[in-house]
Amino acid sequence: MTDVALVVVTHNSADHIGALLSSLDSGLGGVSSRLVVVDNASTDETVARLRADGRAEIVVRPDNPGYAAAINVAIPRTREASAVLVLNPDLVLGPGSVPALLAAAREPGVGIVVPQMRTPEGAIYRSLRREPTVGRALATAFAGGRVTRRFPSLSETVDEEHLYQERHDVDWATGAAMLITRACADATGAWDESFFLYSEETDYAARARYSGFRVLYEPSAVVTHVGGEAMTSPRLRSMMAVNRVRYYRRRHGPMRSAAFYAAALCSELVRGALGDRAALAAARALILPGTRPRELACSDRRIPR
Repeated sequence: MTDVALVVVTHNSADHIGALLSSLDSGLGGVSSRLVVVDNASTDETVARLRADGRAEIVVRPDNPGYAAAINVAIPRTREASAVLVLNPDLVLGPGSVPALLAAAREPGVGIVVPQMRTPEGAIYRSLRREPTVGRALATAFAGGRVTRRFPSLSETVDEEHLYQERHDVDWATGAAMLITRACADATGAWDESFFLYSEETDYAARARYSGFRVLYEPSAVVTHVGGEAMTSPRLRSMMAVNRVRYYRRRHGPMRSAAFYAAALCSELVRGALGDRAALAAARALILPGTRPRELACSDRRIPR
């Protein structure tokens, strides 16, 4: 049996995929592995660079159905692996990061392990999250994320420095790097493709916890993540805002969902009024479904649980 299957989803990732591929040997530290890449209709040199490298099993899709859909294509191909490591293409694995994740996954009850993320400059990337609540959404709307992060009960983002140095359970984390045990993958099932992009990792972690698995943060496993466009791109921020509301609505009643929607909308309107064009686009998408990115057009249905 293979120790780990690496699953990478690409879409016009030619600028980043080379750095990830170059980091694999050091990151794997000798563990047996298999690399599966699902390419969502790239029009750049991504597939050519993967083929030139020669290590990946490449699944080329003619369309781009989203991040979760691509993961769902890859995971059934990895049955022989004891764990699946889902990776964004804009990552670089730190030395020995994969063995550290696998070791942490052996703790009782662990189903998902997430690494410490760092920016290209070496700073800690605030990747850990708490479950969204109406109170946290309201606090962020009126006080802003920089203020609420000083008060853990009011912040969805985990900001405390010491919590990025300690192994501990979390609600969820940025989905750019997630090790999933085979038992957890089988019990949790497919990723929810209706999100297309953003909140799919929130949903997956919540379903894993509901199935009785722990989500564990392992700081000795370090990866570097480029990222950073979600808050500045009108299209990506709109997708993030809409999917956050959808995620919450699918798990709560009408009154709480309405309050969460109002808080999310207020947050984007306030920042839009201050000149943030991406926030203004997100507010418009929350109010007017017809203005949303086309990838969200068919995702409003309530998913049976």
